Amino acid sequence: MDDISTYLSGFEFWSHMSDEEQTDIRKNAIGRIYPAGSVIFHSASECLGFVYVIEGSLRTYMMSDEGKEVTLFRLNKGECCVLSASCVIKEISFDSYMAADEDTKLMIINASTVSRLSRQNIYFRCFTYELATRRFSSAMKTMDNLLFLKLEGRLASFLLSEYERTGDTEIRMTHEQVAQYINSAREVVARTLKRFVQDGLTEIKRGVIIIKDPEGLKKLL
Repeated sequence: MDDISTYLSGFEFWSHMSDEEQTDIRKNAIGRIYPAGSVIFHSASECLGFVYVIEGSLRTYMMSDEGKEVTLFRLNKGECCVLSASCVIKEISFDSYMAADEDTKLMIINASTVSRLSRQNIYFRCFTYELATRRFSSAMKTMDNLLFLKLEGRLASFLLSEYERTGDTEIRMTHEQVAQYINSAREVVARTLKRFVQDGLTEIKRGVIIIKDPEGLKKLL
């Protein structure tokens, strides 16, 4: 794969590592490519380690015994996660899955290396715990929206977050994809988007949702 240091050097812990520690990471980091739709991780059956998204995107979700999914958060290009390292960070105890939303290329540092460096290097340990905290915060925000926001508020929040993330008013997703991300049904999302169009908040084209009135969407939150 590409030079590992290209990606690692962007993390704040990298400059605080010894030459031996940096070499350790380089030797134990690998690149993997996952096709869209593939489940790459299940916390009950494996411990993946530290995950960095080089290209593509991932979705982390929980699943009920009946098969209903609840999306917790997404990881896009340039983002990383350690919730897949539950065997390293013992406080991570909930059952979760991680799947590729699209063809995705990852850099993965295996769990044993993450564990070893966390013991050796305080900067790396602080980074992993702060990262885990941010991901838990994202998951809690999702649960808060699911419990306390009406569907139109959840949809508006999602559209605005995509707009803020990409800087583009055109969100290239199907109704099915949006429904999956906001934990609803495609038909319900379609009906709500139709109301948004009638209210002048959005415009709909095939496979594209265009935000016309961001301020109007904020009023739904």
